[in-house]
Amino acid sequence: MDLVVVKFGGTSVGNGSRIKKAAQSVVNEYMKGNQVVVVVSAVNKTTDELIGLSNEAIGAGLTDKQKAEIMAMGELTSARLFSATIESLGVKSEFIDPYNELWPIITDSNSLEANIDFGTTDKKIDGIRRLVNQGVIPVICGFLGKGPSGEITTLGRGGSDITAFLIGHCLDANEVIIVTDVDGVMSTDPNKIEDAQLLDEISVEEMRDLATHGAQVLHPHALKYKDPLITAKIINFSHGDLSAKGTRIVGPYEGDMLKCVTLYKDPISLIAIVGEAMLKKVGLMAKLTTCLADEDVNIFGLSAGQNSITAFVDKADSNKAYHLLHRMVVETDVLSSLSLGRDTAMITFVSPDIIETPGIISDITEPLRKHSINILEISSSQTAVVLFVDWEDGEIAHKLISEVLE
Repeated sequence: MDLVVVKFGGTSVGNGSRIKKAAQSVVNEYMKGNQVVVVVSAVNKTTDELIGLSNEAIGAGLTDKQKAEIMAMGELTSARLFSATIESLGVKSEFIDPYNELWPIITDSNSLEANIDFGTTDKKIDGIRRLVNQGVIPVICGFLGKGPSGEITTLGRGGSDITAFLIGHCLDANEVIIVTDVDGVMSTDPNKIEDAQLLDEISVEEMRDLATHGAQVLHPHALKYKDPLITAKIINFSHGDLSAKGTRIVGPYEGDMLKCVTLYKDPISLIAIVGEAMLKKVGLMAKLTTCLADEDVNIFGLSAGQNSITAFVDKADSNKAYHLLHRMVVETDVLSSLSLGRDTAMITFVSPDIIETPGIISDITEPLRKHSINILEISSSQTAVVLFVDWEDGEIAHKLISEVLE
């Protein structure tokens, strides 16, 4: 007997026929002998409409507490409708909202971006486990939490997906299924490229980066709660079948909640190339990478400025890369010279919070400044910061940056 947590997005419960189709898929899974816990979102766009109507009606701004209570109405309604529909199909069900004594997700008092109290939530989940063992299908409101005084809180964007992965983790579920309005994760946006293909599998790390850069399938916040031992997949509600293929999400393979700081084991060499108006030279970057790739030299990173490009390569390949790039410099009119720098240490700081944490770069670099450690190069993306320091400073820099995560 497997325990499955299924989250239905707003479009999946967008009208009566969709709710019935979704409920039937849950009942079918239950009839296979599996235990099922359902998490539901508000009907698509309901939350935004409720806030808009409330502001219009009272003619003034709402407090955060009032907003949370109003924003919860969509999920409260969806859970009741979904649970009633399951019962109409002949299976026992109970809707679980923050007013129910079995409500599991406990948070702090932050009304709109609540932080989860993991310890208390893990204990409270026993009530849901007992319900499931009694043959009842719980239908839990996504997106919501309960604060210290019993008040309703919300988990912010991606809240319903957070609910599903969190409950899956606390219940030691076998699988978490995200039911939405797409077939799964595609090779790119099918609205922009028609021959985009469905991916059979994607790692949490890849999914996090896609979501951070704008993919709408899952919110990157939710992936913090993906248990590496629990399988997960994304499927389309149109199938009406929880065993539909979709895209499997695997991992994470490393790090605590997708956060880690790593020091590359070997020295990295920096090769700086200078020239006139280099960024305006079409194909220059491709020429550089091809020059090294053709000779099996791996590039760990590239840093480009108006009149310079820096390539980062393993020290073991540095002399080879240096000579290859010198040949390219001599043969390219916009390039004038290059230099091979001293040994450096490469430290990678990975966190899904980078994009939404003002000042995180200064949090990382300030401890290095205080210890008189010079940063030779730094680059960042929406989920990672990579720093290069003198090789002899690598270990202490790694320790100082690791403390930022603690």
